[in-house]
Amino acid sequence: MIIRDQGEHFIFISQVDHALLSGEMLKQLDPVYFNHTSYQDAVIYAAYQHDSGWEAFDRQPFWNDKANQPYSFMDFPVIPKTVLYTHGINQVQEQDSYAALLCSEHYKHFLAEVSVKEAKNFVQQEAERQESLISTMKDFDKKQFAADYTLLQFSDTLSLFVCLNEAGAADKDLHPFFKNGLAISNNASDLPSAFSISWADTETISMDPFPFSSVFAIVLKYKSISKTDIQQQGLIDAYEHASVLSKTIWVKPAR
Repeated sequence: MIIRDQGEHFIFISQVDHALLSGEMLKQLDPVYFNHTSYQDAVIYAAYQHDSGWEAFDRQPFWNDKANQPYSFMDFPVIPKTVLYTHGINQVQEQDSYAALLCSEHYKHFLAEVSVKEAKNFVQQEAERQESLISTMKDFDKKQFAADYTLLQFSDTLSLFVCLNEAGAADKDLHPFFKNGLAISNNASDLPSAFSISWADTETISMDPFPFSSVFAIVLKYKSISKTDIQQQGLIDAYEHASVLSKTIWVKPAR
């Protein structure tokens, strides 16, 4: 779950809806950035599905009693994370082995430095999964995979810009992840390594350079739930009874 605190309300964005934006935006990428790969469809599928393991968990959010707010993906406990990560990769693997390889690397990267036993076991499990999957791919290329993984990371980070920030936020008020724009670490693709990104207004995000084929719109789905309702009904009931809202956001080049 992605959580934004608006004072009297919490904004809830499910990981599945966040991933949907990742896929939608990656699908709009200029085709030149896919020239290196023979797995374009699998890369886009991985973007759409990379958080599918969160789906059941996000239908009934968890309360963080220490922080006095719902758990988000950033502070969700590590041990259950390994369970949902594994489940999500398994789901993707049933449909596309290369997409599963990308998702496996994505989650392995998150837990690589975590010392909890279950996290270490997960990292080892995914290393073995990757070795097994690669052994079945006659045309697997390390350099190509690294570039494909960069595209997945880019789409994930760009979607997080949409989800973590209030629409129309001034640059000084952006989430700390984006105080210096959008940077791609360990960039193995032909994408620029850094982008200037900001809210031009409450319905428009501007980027420079602009890596997409044309201006396009995405639709963000979310729930807005008052803290009073959570206090009176409990988190799960308040969440389940809240309406799904949507907001159309345009992605355009900076002027």
